[in-house]
Amino acid sequence: MPERREQRRRTGFEDSGRTYRLHPSPEQAERLRAWGHTCRAVWNMALEQRIYVHRQRGRTLRSGEQCRFLTRARRDLEWVADLPSQAPQQVLRHLDRAYDNFWNPDHPAEFPRFKKRTSRVAIPLPGQAVRVTKLNRHWASARIPKLGEVRFRLSRSLGGEIRNVSIRADAAGRWFIAFGVRVPAQWAPPNGKPPVGVDFGVKHSAYLSDEEAPRLMDRTLTDGEKRRLVGLERRRERQIKQAKQRNGGKYGNRLKKTLRAIAELRARQARRRLDFTHKLTTDLAKSHGLVAIEDLRVRQMTKSAKGTRDMPGTRVAQKSGLNRAVLDNTPGERRRQLAYKCPAYGSVLVLVPPAGTSQTCGACRARDAASRVSRDAFVCTSCGHTDNADHNASVVILDRVPAHRPRTAGHAVHSTQRRPLVGRPSPAPRAGAREPLTFSARALPRGQQEIIRNPRSG
Repeated sequence: MPERREQRRRTGFEDSGRTYRLHPSPEQAERLRAWGHTCRAVWNMALEQRIYVHRQRGRTLRSGEQCRFLTRARRDLEWVADLPSQAPQQVLRHLDRAYDNFWNPDHPAEFPRFKKRTSRVAIPLPGQAVRVTKLNRHWASARIPKLGEVRFRLSRSLGGEIRNVSIRADAAGRWFIAFGVRVPAQWAPPNGKPPVGVDFGVKHSAYLSDEEAPRLMDRTLTDGEKRRLVGLERRRERQIKQAKQRNGGKYGNRLKKTLRAIAELRARQARRRLDFTHKLTTDLAKSHGLVAIEDLRVRQMTKSAKGTRDMPGTRVAQKSGLNRAVLDNTPGERRRQLAYKCPAYGSVLVLVPPAGTSQTCGACRARDAASRVSRDAFVCTSCGHTDNADHNASVVILDRVPAHRPRTAGHAVHSTQRRPLVGRPSPAPRAGAREPLTFSARALPRGQQEIIRNPRSG
């Protein structure tokens, strides 16, 4: 996000994404899938070459040098030459970016990994290699090198200059085309609406501090779909076992049909989940001037409890079910969407430390684990305050925003303020505690606001 803000200030433009449903013919889809596997092979070979050169000579190859080897490979290998020349070059540039992210200490990326054949296929292309033609209000076509015109559903206008293109297929075999476009930066002034604290949970999808009832996500699969999914998964395991015993591990048509049916159900579940997430985050950004959420570490929260062979874990099945429930509510995706939707609608996103929010009283601020008497009930042992546990947590989350803590008599609590806000010095944190994320309301160009990180002073 800091890079995007700097880009806006410097150029007045920003990069945005547009994704559309692609409708290739059966012949085009077969060739696109072959190209996707070729791009995966190019990635794996390039990564293997970089690892080998670094081990042998202590230096790292870059895309400019590897492109020379790519030219030789196109002369010798027909399946590489069938790929548009720009696609493998884009793959090498993506590998450069993966290395840069890994070397960046502020980026959470790990070392680049090899891509499995089961990975979703994707073909990257530069923007100048694809020409888009609008056919009517609902349809357009993209001219792809060596493939010709492919129609896609024009669900929204492109709205800018095409910078790059990616063609991919999901697990259910549906094709999509994504455009990276350069669009004019849109600055929204502060909307002046009230702040809110949001607690993302498992039983309740979201609980807002200014609402009495939780926001609930509809079931992503009906009872009938769940039963069908269980039956398909059992059939899959039986067919895989038979394929290993009778067919040398080669998948037959019936097994492929079963896998395709499972993928379609999973894709339908993912679309329903994403639909609810977009509606929730858009409403939060539109209806509030400040949105406070917990700074969760989802990857650490959802680690497996199986342990090791020497030290096996306990209650592994229960932890696995909890992990699935947490990931089903997509807290990371909600945070990602709020990060770009809040500035677009004139609100501010604030991340607060999550430690103890479920054990702290929203009325007297006393923290005691015994106050959480059950999954849904919170009864403060200090002042006797009673509330729903998730709603109480949302109130505590909003209270942890430094600008909205009560200071002196006469100051409004939980009010949206437009003047520059400076957090008060805080007591020294406990050992291992994380820094809080506060915000600044200093006016950037056209009133845009940003999130900043302030170190705690002791």
